[in-house]
Amino acid sequence: MPRWKVFFSQYLRWSNPVTQALVVSVVTFCIVLPLCCHRLLYSYFFIKSMYLDSMSENALRESLDQGQDALRFWQRAPAETAASSRFRDVAQHPELLITVVTARRNEGRDFHYLLQVMQQLHGILGDCGERRCAEVLVCDVESGPVENQDAKLLESHFRVLRRFPQEQQRNWEQVNTFEKEKRDYVFCLRKAWELVKPKNMIVLEDDAVPRPDFFAVVRDLLSRGFALQTLYIKLYHPERLQRYWNPEPYRILEWVGLGLVGATALLLTLSYWNPCSFSFTMSARHVVFFTLYFMAAAELLGRHYLLEVRRLSPQLYAVSPATECCTPAMLFPGNASLRVADYLDGAFCMKGNAKDMVLYKIARTIPGERSHSVEPNLIAHIGAYSSVRANPARPKLL
Repeated sequence: MPRWKVFFSQYLRWSNPVTQALVVSVVTFCIVLPLCCHRLLYSYFFIKSMYLDSMSENALRESLDQGQDALRFWQRAPAETAASSRFRDVAQHPELLITVVTARRNEGRDFHYLLQVMQQLHGILGDCGERRCAEVLVCDVESGPVENQDAKLLESHFRVLRRFPQEQQRNWEQVNTFEKEKRDYVFCLRKAWELVKPKNMIVLEDDAVPRPDFFAVVRDLLSRGFALQTLYIKLYHPERLQRYWNPEPYRILEWVGLGLVGATALLLTLSYWNPCSFSFTMSARHVVFFTLYFMAAAELLGRHYLLEVRRLSPQLYAVSPATECCTPAMLFPGNASLRVADYLDGAFCMKGNAKDMVLYKIARTIPGERSHSVEPNLIAHIGAYSSVRANPARPKLL
């Protein structure tokens, strides 16, 4: 008998677990996952060259339509919504205050990001009933010669804070964009606290649209023991940075744990139901193989999509140590917003050391200060066009 036939008969027969493992791996990673995931934006199998441009254009078109809808909503609100201005009177010492920081956008004005955010807030606040889930302020930090028209449109519905002319002039110095953004943020933190003195504060940037379960999850977060011992809780982290293959240690533990649970569940199932006559057993080698198999499948599929399962209940949202990037939505429990304002005042921001990096370093270096992130995200970041950074002609989703 030829040697190759001997090799195949001895080592590659179906009853051999190695053969079965090879076939399962090839079918999963070369056929099933590529077919299922090639249109998933945050999957490794996503085909950018085929789908990114069209998906980006569709997202821009959809956001533009939503922005125009929000504009029409607020323009007709005084005539058609009797209670549309009930959020303008802000109560003192509320359980939760939401401060929305906004500035005029030179590009992307027709998307009306602020109006989209406030329309969503108006809707989910209306679902809270007679007792408000939160008080709301709009903090307009526009210091240029042209006023923020979207903030002006909202004045009859919400309380709008603005800098006084002398403060505008003082901040219109020759400082870099990152330092100006930080100063605006500090201004809103302090003014909102002085005006309302809330028990807890959330600061949203004007392109951070809250998800429908926003208040249910925030209430659950504030009820947990860690909340009052933390400087801030991030409510958003970019989806493209949510992968397991990441320097954050807790994600590695989560990844291995997921693999072990998947491997154990599969091997136990095969002991009772095995239609393909697999030879896998609850042995150490097979547990290791399937642990790595499920880890690889989860990473290639995209952790972002697995996190979406946690939206089934507020109690399923995960809390972990905070990551570096981005501050579109921040929860400051207790009087932490004042401490954050003081910390930021003591730092000078520049490229590579923006306010998110400053806060991350503060929480890691100052004794007693901690910071956390919640997953999955509680807001959708819709700001394709930035108000403080240079924009491409046609922004892309990635």
